[in-house]
Amino acid sequence: MAHYQAVGSIPPKRHTQHRRPDGELYYEELMGEEGFSSDSSLLYHRNIPSTIADSRVWDLPDQSTTPNHPLVPRHLKLHDLFDAATISETDVVTGRRLVLGNGDVRISYAVSARPSPWYRNGIGDECIYVERGRARVETVFGSFEVAEGDYVLIPRATTHRWIPEVSDDDPLRAYCIEANSHITPPKRYLSKYGQLLEHAPYCERDLRQPAGPLLAEDIGASPDEQTEVYIKHRGNGPGGVVGTVHTLPFHPLDVVGWDGCLYPYVFNVRDFEPITGRIHQPPPVHQVFEGWNFVICNFVPRKVDYHPLAIPVPYYHSNVDSDEIMFYVDGDYEARKGSGIGKGSISVHPGGHAHGPQPGATEGSIGAERFDELAVMVDTFRPLELGEAGLAVDDGLYALSWSRGANRTGTQADPAGTRHSEG
Repeated sequence: MAHYQAVGSIPPKRHTQHRRPDGELYYEELMGEEGFSSDSSLLYHRNIPSTIADSRVWDLPDQSTTPNHPLVPRHLKLHDLFDAATISETDVVTGRRLVLGNGDVRISYAVSARPSPWYRNGIGDECIYVERGRARVETVFGSFEVAEGDYVLIPRATTHRWIPEVSDDDPLRAYCIEANSHITPPKRYLSKYGQLLEHAPYCERDLRQPAGPLLAEDIGASPDEQTEVYIKHRGNGPGGVVGTVHTLPFHPLDVVGWDGCLYPYVFNVRDFEPITGRIHQPPPVHQVFEGWNFVICNFVPRKVDYHPLAIPVPYYHSNVDSDEIMFYVDGDYEARKGSGIGKGSISVHPGGHAHGPQPGATEGSIGAERFDELAVMVDTFRPLELGEAGLAVDDGLYALSWSRGANRTGTQADPAGTRHSEG
């Protein structure tokens, strides 16, 4: 995100001496994308950032995947993955359960009540959508207070941790999108120099930068505190992903200042301005971010099609080149008789299979003036496979939900039950 920031103590000129009050040098680290050819930031550390005191293997949660074969659409019920007992022992980093994945992106889910260890993803950027709950996210760039509806964008190799606000009624629910690449705003919304353009559905004012600098003593820790950092990186494990734990002889919050265009940021879905039209708009108008071989879209409450003959629900469509993964966050989905979709559901509509409204929904949507819905969609351009969590909560019935005229109980499908945009 080419949006320059300068935080804390930095020298007037890059790659020049920057000294502590006692005369010792700070250690400059260039954190950059694509070698030295894309966005970067310079961080000034109290300690040599390469230093480790020990290392060990981190046995990751199950990262194996199973092909969607035979090819069928699926309904995955994420809210069935964690119960009260497991939530109390789960953190957002080590407790993620893999729902879907391929060589470009992995989608996991975690419901958490305990702080995570310090962590960095050495494979790609992460986009974490906060479905429910609140948390503090501490990073070497600074900290964020995050809550429901926030997208937290964390660049590759950023050391950070999650500290949930403990709540029995509203635990932290995190929908985790891990790329094998960088995640950026859509290129069509950016100028050639990286500024968000006038037709984009959000702008730089909507992005929250980290509050910093953040040092160990600011959170009540000792700068010399030995600390473990969990690292996810490439290797010969399932999905090409393995884990290592580095022990540092100091606390990772040792960055006294930084500047540049590469850093974590937060964007809230409520700040997305929906693009509408007289007739049904295709999914790309809902796009919010993109990575290599996938896009992220969000469907928000909005006015719908206003042509006098408009049909607000989508036409049936075949995903010729992509799998479509819709995570239903809020709205009227629980009334979708014949589909079973509700809050916390994922629908998997694989490439090669046509999908669209449930029986009766097309006629039933005529005359609707707005949709009150909230959903996050990931479209991938290579097939997704099911992770252990996806297999565990597949309802096994969704593929039959379009059988004309009847739902699972054999009664007439509710024509008003699919007041949603895509699916």
